[in-house]
Amino acid sequence: MMLKTKNLILLCYTAFMLLSQSLKADETQAPSFQVQVEGKGKAIILIPGLMSDQRVWQQLATALKPDYQLHLVSLAGFAGTPALTTPLKLTQVTSELAAYIQHQQLNQPIVIGHSMGAFLAFQLASSYPKLTGKVIAVDGLPYLAPVFSRDSSTTVAQMAPQAKMMQQYYQQMTSAQLAESAKQGMAIQVSSAEHAAIVTKMAAASDPATVGAVIAELLTTDLRSEVHKIQQPVLLLGAGGALPSDSMRPAAQALYQQQINTIPQAKLDFNWQARHFIMWDQPDWLMAQITDFIKE
Repeated sequence: MMLKTKNLILLCYTAFMLLSQSLKADETQAPSFQVQVEGKGKAIILIPGLMSDQRVWQQLATALKPDYQLHLVSLAGFAGTPALTTPLKLTQVTSELAAYIQHQQLNQPIVIGHSMGAFLAFQLASSYPKLTGKVIAVDGLPYLAPVFSRDSSTTVAQMAPQAKMMQQYYQQMTSAQLAESAKQGMAIQVSSAEHAAIVTKMAAASDPATVGAVIAELLTTDLRSEVHKIQQPVLLLGAGGALPSDSMRPAAQALYQQQINTIPQAKLDFNWQARHFIMWDQPDWLMAQITDFIKE
């Protein structure tokens, strides 16, 4: 751990080394994430999505840090953060996040995740319900596959062959090909050219093997049977700005709602103008949603 300034701490964190006995972990295991800490107050952990890092939270962090202590996570293998020698596993990240909370003595931190980061937030809060506070999922779900199949009945077994194929596909990519692949899907990601350039840059600095492994894990991990264990309030924010027609809104809303139905205290809200990176497309709306929910 290295303190850089009073309000800025750069942590290269190895959770298995910190709590090796309690978690029965390998002390030689490389860190699965880095953390940048800013501000003071109630702790908030912010987790980015696939091929992203803490830069996606920059605008939100600027607004929050006068009143909160922000723990900005960057995962190994994404956006220039060094990759692990073995494929990153989200279950590993989750256990290390739990260890981080304990080691830093954070009192039920609020957890905010975007996309894959929202999946991690759901996994952390359901696996360690007493460690976490409120959860805010920014266009991310407990199970990713139904977004692609448009069918909530989609099972892990059905997705397994496709997940394996996609992992192999990404493993063969170069960084340039990964960036080009990100560009092809940009229409559903973000509206502005400025932010599209940032997304592309982060993708180009990501490790293709890590990306493939994580996509495969997301497609074959269904947390819907686990999220009922979450004890704190949950806010799921959906982005509907990329839908081709307004007639698709009810189906999208129903698909998202189905995934949080078993959580005791959960609510869903959609922004029909924002694309996937809500923090860039509709920053004022997102900030209002987050601050209102935190203060409730």
